[in-house]
Amino acid sequence: MANRIGALLNKRWKIGARHALYHKDGTWYHQLTNFPGALCDPFGYILFSTKAEFKTCSNLRIDQDVNVAGHISQIPGYVHVPETEVYHG
Repeated sequence: MANRIGALLNKRWKIGARHALYHKDGTWYHQLTNFPGALCDPFGYILFSTKAEFKTCSNLRIDQDVNVAGHISQIPGYVHVPETEVYHG
């Protein structure tokens, strides 16, 4: 489900990612596998241009899955979408 929502938001918000994942709380994701890749929440997204940029992001704890320290909105480069574009799933 989250992969489908990520793909939907990638298209709706014109993110331009090859792989986009969604989590309603913006705190936990599977790993991105294609780049540019995006992590999305209902209010916006963070786009990683390369695998190296993703893997070295200090706000992420990457093991089998990805845990976000805090919230993705705290990562520099996070894009807030306009209120009219917020995902209400």
